[in-house]
Amino acid sequence: MATIKDIADRAKVSSATVSRVLNNDPTLLVTDETRNRIVEVSKELDYTTVRKRRNVKKLENVRSPRIGIIITCSLEEEEDGVDDPYFTSIRQGVESECLNQGIYTNKIIRSSDSSQEQIMEDIDGLIVIGGMNLSLLNRVKDSLNHIVFINYSPDEDRYDSVVVDFRKATMSAMEHLLNQGFKEIGYIGGRESKDLLDRNAVTGDMRLTIFEEVMKAKGMYRADQVFIGEFSMTQGYMLMKEAIQKGNLPEAFFIASDSMAIGALRAIQEANLKVPEDLAIVSFNDVPIAKFASVPLTSVKVYTEQLGREGVKLLLDRINGREIPLKVTVPTKLVIRESCGGK
Repeated sequence: MATIKDIADRAKVSSATVSRVLNNDPTLLVTDETRNRIVEVSKELDYTTVRKRRNVKKLENVRSPRIGIIITCSLEEEEDGVDDPYFTSIRQGVESECLNQGIYTNKIIRSSDSSQEQIMEDIDGLIVIGGMNLSLLNRVKDSLNHIVFINYSPDEDRYDSVVVDFRKATMSAMEHLLNQGFKEIGYIGGRESKDLLDRNAVTGDMRLTIFEEVMKAKGMYRADQVFIGEFSMTQGYMLMKEAIQKGNLPEAFFIASDSMAIGALRAIQEANLKVPEDLAIVSFNDVPIAKFASVPLTSVKVYTEQLGREGVKLLLDRINGREIPLKVTVPTKLVIRESCGGK
């Protein structure tokens, strides 16, 4: 291991000067040339200051918390990656923040895992992306105190959560379409399946709820212009084909995810219709592929990676002793592109 004397000999300065330079002594007066020479020699010799060595030793003696991450999609669905990258992007945010915090002991727990409960026995905290089987939650909630939900808040009096304000986000999309003068607006969306919370539950989507509220308040709601399937590119394609075949298309569509919107674009193009000339579209999530779609999508940007990062911060804060549950709302932003024909 290199010593201060080794650096001093090679840099042709005193050991005291080397020590003061490497420890950033603000009272030391040396030329920039001398300071740079000392730093370069220390790098060449791979020297680490005593302070840094002590800090590393302290970190090595502190056990990193073990974190479990529950995600809804199977490994095959995630590897496929093209259908709906929303939850995958949140998971990537969780893992990035874990690395940033020096946490390397993560366990991915999938809804298809038969040994979920056993896997949770040796973790300090749990991040749930989407939902969690209700019976499993009831079994582990007493032994596992630190649980953070992302994109869902089952009990804000007990659990931390990181969510999106779907009401505000949907309103921004609807207001934009209405401001463009569209009076006939349809909706394409998916079912919010809470498979991990209750195997038999399918709940309403807040985007659809707000869409209906806005359109009914203006006397423009038409149930025959609402098409619901699953959140996938394929379903977006099929639902738009259904709308086209039915005839009497609305002037615009609010589509609940970019993946569905990309599928819908394909159906529109196959019908020799043009976006936005014949049919305007505003979608949701603003995943990276949205701006590279055949017609770049106007979309409500959800900061998915930030959702994941905030979840990790909440969990670590909870592990470190905070008792009061917190609910963090991450803002959204409407990103305007060519698909709605507006500015």
